[in-house]
Parts: sequence; structure tokens; C-alpha cells
Amino acid sequence: MSKRDDKTETRTGGEPGVERVVDRHLGNAIHLFLSALALLIFVAAIIAAFETVARDFPKLWRQSDEYGVLHQIIQSILLVAIAAELGLLLLFHRTSAAIEVVIFVIARKMVTPDISALELLLGAAALAGLIIVRFYYLPNKKLDVD
Repeated sequence: MSKRDDKTETRTGGEPGVERVVDRHLGNAIHLFLSALALLIFVAAIIAAFETVARDFPKLWRQSDEYGVLHQIIQSILLVAIAAELGLLLLFHRTSAAIEVVIFVIARKMVTPDISALELLLGAAALAGLIIVRFYYLPNKKLDVD
């Protein structure tokens, strides 16, 4: 037997069978786990959206502090949007979904009443920068509309 015949699969660049099996099953397990997390987040977002509509919207007509109630509704809606985009990120691992999650987080932070002018300015600049990145620098799948 020559030395050339004694090479292992690792030395020749091949992947050992055990490694292939572990990679495939571990990858499937991780994908299943992330899908379950996305489903849980989606269910929580549906429950939160229903609670916002059923509990918070009627308060607009009952209380004298409509501004505070509207502020709470906007924060709740943005939180539901964050949850939905996070679910998409866990399922599809798209860069655009990650940027959209950050956009919603910044937007929700900017809605708080105790935000300073500097924080508002920095948030607006960050939102503008993220929107520019999202629409001009990330690949865009255009839909064919007839």
C-alpha cells in the first residue's frame, strides 16, 4: 500500500460521514427551534394586537386624556410590529428584516414622551440612514404587477 492510498477523508478535502449526519440533523434541529420561536412570537403578536384593539381603542372615547391613550396605542402597535418583524427574521434570516426590526425599535423609542431633543434628532437621523440603506443598498425583489 502506498502513502497516497493512506490519506484520510479529511486530508483529501472530503467530509466524513459522521460530520455530514451531524451537520444535517443539527441544522434541521436549529431550523425547527427557530421556527417554533417565530410561531410563539407570532401568536403573542396576535394576542397583543387583539388586546390593543379590544382594550385600548375604546379608551379613546372614555377618558379625558386622549393624548396619553393614543400614545399608548401607538407604542402597542409598534411593539406588535417589532414582534412580527422579529418572527420574519427568525424564519427567513433576511438582512432587510433585521433592518426593519431596528427601524421599528427606534420608532417606538422616539414615541416616548420623555425623549430629549438630542435623542429625537439622533433617532430621526438613524431612521433616515436605515431607510436609505434598506431601499438603496439591499437587494430588492421587485414584484411583477400586470
